[in-house]
Amino acid sequence: MQHPFIKDLDSLSTQDLSEKITDLYKKLRIASSSGNAYLCDQIKMALESYEIKYQERIRQDMGDDDSTYQDNIDIS
Repeated sequence: MQHPFIKDLDSLSTQDLSEKITDLYKKLRIASSSGNAYLCDQIKMALESYEIKYQERIRQDMGDDDSTYQDNIDIS
């Protein structure tokens, strides 16, 4: 589930997304070691939002769009 308060990820660069993901993993480690389950859940939702956008951006940068392969695969 994506975090409901994270809206405008399109304005961030790929590098910014990567740095934010790294920062959130550090925060998740701290929250987990302190035993704060609610905070861990919130951080995980935020991580999911950033990771989805990061993966989309990487696919775009590499030109690996699934729609380009729709006509090229022949299983017969």
